Amino acid sequence: MNNIRLMYATDPGFEDTLKTLLAHDPQTNRLITEQVSGIIEQIKLRGDSALLEYVCLLDGHPVLHTQDLVIEHAELAQAYQSLPSQIRDSLHFAKERIARFHQKQLEMSGQSWQYEDEFGNKLGQVVRAIESVGIYIPGGKACYPSSVLMNAIPAKIAGVPHIYMMVPTPGGKRNDLVLAAAYLANIDKVFTVGGAHAIAALAFGTQTIPKVDFIAGPGNAYVAEAKRILFGQVGIDMIAGPSEVVILADGSCPTEWVIMDLLAQAEHDEWAQSILVSPSLDYLQEVQEKLPLFLDRLPRKNLIAQSIQNRGALIYVPDFHCAYTIINQNAPEHLEIACENPQQHSQHLDNFGAIFLGAYSSESLGDYCAGPNHVLPTAGTARFSSPLSVLHFQKRSSVIEISTRGATILGEHAHQLALNEGLEAHALAAKMRT
Repeated sequence: MNNIRLMYATDPGFEDTLKTLLAHDPQTNRLITEQVSGIIEQIKLRGDSALLEYVCLLDGHPVLHTQDLVIEHAELAQAYQSLPSQIRDSLHFAKERIARFHQKQLEMSGQSWQYEDEFGNKLGQVVRAIESVGIYIPGGKACYPSSVLMNAIPAKIAGVPHIYMMVPTPGGKRNDLVLAAAYLANIDKVFTVGGAHAIAALAFGTQTIPKVDFIAGPGNAYVAEAKRILFGQVGIDMIAGPSEVVILADGSCPTEWVIMDLLAQAEHDEWAQSILVSPSLDYLQEVQEKLPLFLDRLPRKNLIAQSIQNRGALIYVPDFHCAYTIINQNAPEHLEIACENPQQHSQHLDNFGAIFLGAYSSESLGDYCAGPNHVLPTAGTARFSSPLSVLHFQKRSSVIEISTRGATILGEHAHQLALNEGLEAHALAAKMRT
């Protein structure tokens, strides 16, 4: 089946059908949890020996020695030099734009500050970079040099001193474009390890893999589950699900552009989600009719067709207000407003990871070189989560310096509050300084 379902928001059972379309199979998640928990336990107990077994079994990369898991800096440089000049130029172009955007993030926020109150107390916040970060780069169905830049550059700008990269190399095959991006991003060390075992190795450390304080980067369901289980042992950016796009169209954008954006999103994997919402039934029907023609031309058409069948949809809405409600409830990772006056529509929309305004703002540009980060909240978490940023790689600590006068004044209030909470030691500790 190469076509995409057409749904009507006016149908009585639409909300239930949409919930089913957006949901994941909980049984599958339980099975993944059991498998990932076993992997984590083995890495924690046996370190490198378990890591070598999983790299052989799950990454399809038979290695006998742990030094074979490490990609030396000289090989990264060689990979970079081996690329055609046009690709090197594009990598540089993306790197500079991503760095410029994240540098602006740092300048606008994330700074240390302090003030003195009327009692002579000095209060403030000190911002420090996280000491060590591991970034995970997927390497199964495709290679993602863009993810290397998107994860490493904001960490570097935040001031992280130690950045390590994990990337699976199926069958032992290394991708020069990924290694070149690691070279450009000046990553400290790269390891040829993928999957849940890579996340566990970063969280606990092994004889070969350094223990880190924070892990960033998207991955498959096993990687996401490992991050979820290990959160607390190590910091994480977010738990990423399958990638998503919702396009709101009024019929003014060429259907060919919208079709290709839907197919581009579905190209990620079989569970990626591509949804088009429009009050124009004629427009939706034209997209539905033309989409198979464009799909048949693509090398990954079988995977895309599976994605479209699993989770793709065209949704007819009676008006834009109905569309706004559906989108805000869905909280998509990517939201395209392929309409005239896109800013007007954006005023009614609150929940999205990134919004692309206007017909020329293809989501693909955001994936590579627009500048803002392409690591975004998925599965509805854009209701309360944010894109990966410089702030993810910093920790903020409070600074409190109480004056003699401040100890007396604050101490009386703290004493009363602590007594009423039944915490007498707190009360006495506050009272002693008055």
